[in-house]
Amino acid sequence: MLLKYLRFLLLPFSLIYGVAIVIRKKLYDWGVIRSVKFDLPVICVGNLAVGGSGKTPTTEYLVRLLADYKIAILSRGYGRKTKGFILADDIATAETIGDEPLQYHQKFENITVAVCEDRVAGIEKLKENHDLIILDDAFQHRAVKAGFNILLFEFQKLGTLQFLLPAGNLRDVFSSRKRADVLLVTKSPVPLLHVAQQASVNELQPNRNQSVLHSYLKYGLLQHLYKAESRILGSIKDYEVFLLTGIANPEPLVNELEKYSKTIKHLEFPDHYAFKEVDIKKLKSTFEAGIKKDKIIITTEKDSKRLRATGFEDLLVNLPVYYLPIEVDLFEEDKINFDELILNYVKSNRRNR
Repeated sequence: MLLKYLRFLLLPFSLIYGVAIVIRKKLYDWGVIRSVKFDLPVICVGNLAVGGSGKTPTTEYLVRLLADYKIAILSRGYGRKTKGFILADDIATAETIGDEPLQYHQKFENITVAVCEDRVAGIEKLKENHDLIILDDAFQHRAVKAGFNILLFEFQKLGTLQFLLPAGNLRDVFSSRKRADVLLVTKSPVPLLHVAQQASVNELQPNRNQSVLHSYLKYGLLQHLYKAESRILGSIKDYEVFLLTGIANPEPLVNELEKYSKTIKHLEFPDHYAFKEVDIKKLKSTFEAGIKKDKIIITTEKDSKRLRATGFEDLLVNLPVYYLPIEVDLFEEDKINFDELILNYVKSNRRNR
């Protein structure tokens, strides 16, 4: 609570940051700073806030939707310890390419995953051998003029007062949403009432050429961290759950697990956190001190990449450690509209069409 109030002291710096953002935005809009447009479909998935809006599962949705094309995903590779352009391969780790790119690479066999801070340079290396490129978290990377921008907004945060960095979590001004083609409201409740849909539209005030669509989270089977073993969420009913997260917004996951367990002990770390041995030892000792006979350790799919990459197997291998995959889906009418917009864009902008 104290930290919350201390952030208000940073509001003057947020004002300075906002002025700098607006000036940069205008320089790009006026063509003073050049944006590069490419001759193949480039789809950008982004948001205005720092993390937690569902970019990773939305990108995975696009991969499934566009499975008939040769796809490359280009990411900055946040949290990696390397620099420059790197193609994901069989020896890639979260430390070399980042946890999210590693997740894409291990999940989808027939796509290319690459990381590069300079998205223009990255696209130059990928464009000749691919039908389309998906830019993961590049809405603010104005050096590339993406052909189709999908901008994500968390349902729960719409209508709440938000501030720019460093006082708040916004890294871009709200008016920048006007550059997007689709305003996708994520993590919507199921069922979604019409009045809630309309509230999103009223909040986002789209242009005539913008669509406001809604998606929601779907949780898969719990997957063991080291074994080829899975189990349904219903199997952990009344278990003692030890939750380990290093993501921007674990609240939806906690809410989902609370449907099955009233005893959740949450070890929470910042987004992309590099787990240390002391953290895992703390998790293990907390688990072993658990009261119930039926107990389980759960983490996220993204966190599982960092847990596997940093050599914690000796500490965790004999424990019931599972990760919970998530997917996004859209409500029926929105899904039809979204899929059609994406497929039509890619089809009409392919080279040699």
